Amino acid sequence: MSTTLLFRTITYAKAVYVYGTNRLTARDGFPGVADGYYTAVEQYAAQTYTQAQLELALACGWLTQIEYDQTMSYVVV
Repeated sequence: MSTTLLFRTITYAKAVYVYGTNRLTARDGFPGVADGYYTAVEQYAAQTYTQAQLELALACGWLTQIEYDQTMSYVVV
């Protein structure tokens, strides 16, 4: 069982969802988030970022449609 560190989760989320300087999974020449952080990053982004920010990340290609849908599944209305 791996432990995720909040500061790393936040850093990965910003890189993927806000700046587009990384991807959740390795693609487009980006390394993706470290093993064990994928779900934590999605959950953090869903709870922290606005709908507009999440949609922008999808529109810019920083997220795939599947990654966007998975992130949205964690949004609490």
